[in-house]
Amino acid sequence: MTEIYNFLIFIAICLILYLVFRSFQYNPMLIEGMTDVSGNKTKSGTSESEMSGNGMAGNAATYAAALKANTINSLDSLMISKYRGDYESAIINLDDTIDILMLKTALNFNQDKPMDTLEKLSKMQQAKVALNSVMKFVDSQ
Repeated sequence: MTEIYNFLIFIAICLILYLVFRSFQYNPMLIEGMTDVSGNKTKSGTSESEMSGNGMAGNAATYAAALKANTINSLDSLMISKYRGDYESAIINLDDTIDILMLKTALNFNQDKPMDTLEKLSKMQQAKVALNSVMKFVDSQ
């Protein structure tokens, strides 16, 4: 008899959860805040170019303008001209940290698995190259 009650409670909980989750309007584009150039939210799974029938090439200019606007907003929020010295210090300190990690990795070379150590060193070298790119970007702003 208790099995029937447990089963009915389980069904009731499932039904309540179904109704609660069904009432939410999940749209990943709204969560990420993606908008087109005019500020309109776009529907998930359907781009504006598909809705207008122009195809991908028809809205390339709109897409490029939206990317440019997002880039400008990001640059404005970073205030690079004001905090350039802080950003450069952080990048230099991170570069020094990677140098120390590379030295530690080289000194702890595992002769049984040499490729593991070499892969770690390679990834750290790639990180240093990425930091150089970031530093050039900060300097160019």
